[in-house]
Amino acid sequence: MAVNQFTDINGKTITLDSQSHTDFCREFTISNPKLSLRSILMYTCTVWLFAYAVFFITDNTVVLSSAIIVTLVSMMICIHFVKVDHETLLIIRSLGVQVSSSFASGRECTSFIEMSKIKDIVINEAVHMHRVIYYLCILVKDPSDPEMVSSVVPLFQSSKPRLNCLVQVYKACQEIPSDPHSDAIML
Repeated sequence: MAVNQFTDINGKTITLDSQSHTDFCREFTISNPKLSLRSILMYTCTVWLFAYAVFFITDNTVVLSSAIIVTLVSMMICIHFVKVDHETLLIIRSLGVQVSSSFASGRECTSFIEMSKIKDIVINEAVHMHRVIYYLCILVKDPSDPEMVSSVVPLFQSSKPRLNCLVQVYKACQEIPSDPHSDAIML
């Protein structure tokens, strides 16, 4: 079990927890920092002070009520749908790859790709807002032509780790020995 600290593309600290359960099973978890109580309080106070100023000028209580409702609903949406606590990549040589994201509310989103459908795991690059961003992705085979790629599944979409973190995960994925009885191309 190795825990390393890295930064994401925005300079925020993230943690990579790498576990090797067996020679054929590896798990990688990238954890994001928890929600900051200070930022939540600043956001809430700013919205409510603005609403109170508008209420003071207009004497309309609907402004205060709507500001409270909007901030509470937006915080619930952020916690339940946006803020990801950690993302996990579990690779089992004979079965496949499981990708899961755990949100701040406790909700978890998991998907699984069979090893026979995986062509390779690669580090890809993209240009976004005048920056080059690297990301780890799974190349999924085309069912009609196994030599072609039908789709690309990006990994660690919320964490957005930098290249040095992705290289460490990539190398560990490549170290998993291939199954001689499988027709899948090893990662």
